[in-house]
Amino acid sequence: MSKLFEELQPFLDKNMAIETALTLLSWDNETLAPEESIEFTAKAIGVLADEAFRSFVNPEVREILTKLDEHKEELEDKEKAILKNLLKSYEQMEKIPPEENKEFSELTAVAGNIWAKAKNNNNFAEYAPTLEKIIYFQKKFAEYRKKDGEKLYDILLDDYEEGFNTEKLDAFFNKIKEEIVPLIKEVAARQDQIDKSYNYLSYDVKKQEDFSRYLAEYIGFDFKKGVIAASEHPFTTNLHNHDVRITTHYYENNLESSIFSIIHEGGHAIYEMQVADELTQTPVGGGASMGMHESQSRFFENVIGRSEEFWTPIYPKLQEMFKEQLKEVSLQQFVAGINKSVPSLIRTESDELTYTLHIIIRYEIEKMFLEGNLDIMKLPEIWNQKYEEYLGVTPSSDKEGILQDVHWSMGSIGYFPSYALGNAIAAQIYYHIKTIMPFDQYLKEGNLAPIREYLKEHIHRFGATKNTNEFLMDMMGEELNADYYVRYLKEKYTKLYNL
Repeated sequence: MSKLFEELQPFLDKNMAIETALTLLSWDNETLAPEESIEFTAKAIGVLADEAFRSFVNPEVREILTKLDEHKEELEDKEKAILKNLLKSYEQMEKIPPEENKEFSELTAVAGNIWAKAKNNNNFAEYAPTLEKIIYFQKKFAEYRKKDGEKLYDILLDDYEEGFNTEKLDAFFNKIKEEIVPLIKEVAARQDQIDKSYNYLSYDVKKQEDFSRYLAEYIGFDFKKGVIAASEHPFTTNLHNHDVRITTHYYENNLESSIFSIIHEGGHAIYEMQVADELTQTPVGGGASMGMHESQSRFFENVIGRSEEFWTPIYPKLQEMFKEQLKEVSLQQFVAGINKSVPSLIRTESDELTYTLHIIIRYEIEKMFLEGNLDIMKLPEIWNQKYEEYLGVTPSSDKEGILQDVHWSMGSIGYFPSYALGNAIAAQIYYHIKTIMPFDQYLKEGNLAPIREYLKEHIHRFGATKNTNEFLMDMMGEELNADYYVRYLKEKYTKLYNL
C-alpha cells in the first residue's frame, strides 16, 4: 500500500464497519426481526447511517482524496480503482446535507415494513404517503447533484449503471419492443401447447426447502460462506466475500417459484463469493454494477437453469422428492413448463420472453416520477393501463399491481432498468462462452465448475474495478449489443413453440 493511501485507510475501515452493521440490521429486518421492532430499530439505523456519512464526508477525507488525485500515478492499480470510486461517491454525497441523509435513511428503514403491510392489506393508499416522501427526497438529492442540462433520472440511473442514460435506454427498450412484442403475441396464441398444471399442485414446503439447499450447493453456493433464509421478497446481501446471504419465498402451490429464486439469488451470491480477497471490504469489493450483477443472476437462472442440459442430471432427484406430483411428468415436459410463456402480472414470476416488458413499464413510470409532478394516487391506474397496453393483462388488485415490488421502498429509483440490461448481458456472455468451452456438455455432466471459473477469471474477481462495457470489451471485444438478446429469445422460443 502506498504511503499516502495509508492515511485514508482508517476512514475506509470505519465506514466499512458501520456499513457492515447497517447491512446486518437490514438483513434482520427482512428475515427474523419481530413485526413491531422496526419503528424503534429505525432510530439506531438513522444514527449509524449518519455516522457512516460523516466518517466519509468530512474535510480530512476531502484533503486526502485531493492529494491522492494529484499523485494518482504513484498508486497501485487497486488503489486507483478505489480512488476513482471514492471521488465519484464523495462528489455525490458532499452535496447532500447530513441531516437530510439521516432523515432519508430512517424513512427507508421503516418504508419496507409499511410497504409489506400495505401489500398484505392490498391497499396502496397505506403506502402512498411513504412513497411520495421517498420520491421527494430522491428528486431533491438529484437536484443537489445536477449539472448543466442533466436530467434528474439520468443522475439516478448512473448510480446503478455507469454510462447508461435515458437516451441509451430508450433506444435499447425500443429495440426490444419492436423485435420481441410481435414474438410475444405469436407465442401467446400458442400457450395452450404446453401443459404445466403439475406446477400448481401441492408441494410440501419443508421438502422445497431441502431441494433449495441442494440446488444452491449444486450450482456452487458455498455454505461455509453463506446462508439461506426466507423473506417476503427474495434478495441477496453480503458483508464481504466470506459472508453472503440469500433469501427465497416458498409457495405450497407453485413449485418453480422457490427453485428459480434460489438459482437467481445463487447467481448473485456466487459473484460476491468470487470477488478477490484483496478487494472485498473495500469500496470496489462488490459487483461492478447492478446490470452486471443481474447478468450473473439471470445467466444462472435462465441461460443455465432453464436449459434441458442443466436438468438432465438432477431432474430425477426432484421427481424422487415429489413422486406423486411429478411421476408422470417427463424431463421434456418439465423443461417446456419452466420455459412456458404467458403474459402475466407479477414480474418475479414472469417468463424470459415477457420479462423485459415488466421492466419497460417500471422504467416509464420512474421517468414520470422524476420528470413531472405525478399524482401518487393515480399510480395504480397508470400501472394497470400500461399492463393492459404492453402485456394484455390487467391487475385486479394493488397487491398484484403497483405494490408487487419492494425496490421503491428501499429508495431504489433507477434500479429496474438494470434487470433488463442484465438479461441482455447474460445473452451476450452466453454466445461468447459457447465459443470458449463445451458449455452444454458441461451442464449435462453436472459440471458447473469450468463455467464458474471462467466467470470468476473474467468478471467476478475484479469486483467493481471496471464498469460493464469495460468488462465486455476486455472479455469479448465489444460493448453491450442488444442483438444477442433478441437472437437468444427468438431462437429459444421459435424452437420451443415450433414457430
